[in-house]
Amino acid sequence: MDEVFRALADPTRRSLLDELYRQDGQTLTALQERFSMSRFGVMKHLRLLEDAGLVVTRRRGREKLHFLNPVPIRLVHDRWVSKYAEPWAAGLSGLKTELETTMEKVFEIYIKTTPERLWQAITDPEIRSKYQWGSQVQSDWTPGGRFEMGHPGAPGLLGEGVNLEVDPPRRLVQNMVALWGEDVKSEGTTRITWEIEPVADSCRLTVTHDQLREGANEELYGGWPMILSGLKTWLESGELLTTPGSLMYNSTSEHAAKVPDPERFGPGRSDH
Repeated sequence: MDEVFRALADPTRRSLLDELYRQDGQTLTALQERFSMSRFGVMKHLRLLEDAGLVVTRRRGREKLHFLNPVPIRLVHDRWVSKYAEPWAAGLSGLKTELETTMEKVFEIYIKTTPERLWQAITDPEIRSKYQWGSQVQSDWTPGGRFEMGHPGAPGLLGEGVNLEVDPPRRLVQNMVALWGEDVKSEGTTRITWEIEPVADSCRLTVTHDQLREGANEELYGGWPMILSGLKTWLESGELLTTPGSLMYNSTSEHAAKVPDPERFGPGRSDH
């Protein structure tokens, strides 16, 4: 977390994050136009934000786009803030991005584990339930195979889709239709990509949720920072993350409070 605080200490870097919060997926040229400094100066600040994990980049043809990554901020929140001020702090994870007529959300986190163990945590239904509000994902994990997401307290499926790419333990691409409410079901099919890259004794996990319509319901993607925080906590410590509440609804947890109302519960919820 030292790098995160060091990056946030500079007002110019905070302003860059503000610009990406306002409009995600910007090029270096677009960002430079908003600051009275050289291209090299803006590039240097962006590099420090990337090193801290607060900015993630993606290539689109010849352009390099910059995205705000809320996961490190969420981890700071989980460690010190959530039990005191959860209602207002939860808003940090609801970040907007506009890219042409669709939206793309990119989340990145470093986890001290092996690619094989991380892949297992993503695809094993029992492990998945430990960090995704008790919900399980069932599939044969083959390309073209179907997957279903459910919860013991729900009367029906919470989501379903197809595995587009399955390359263990490196890459998993799925399309998904959310089913936990009519408002999210009406959003149609979106795409989720999990990418695992070994880095020394750890892994960089990047989750990209795209093919979202502009202005899509935040329930589809707002829960990713909490899900990934819970995944990191469980893999590194074997403990369940009970704040900000990502596991308090898990009926198998010793901290369980209750099974949530299925009509108001979904894997993308950011308000539970």
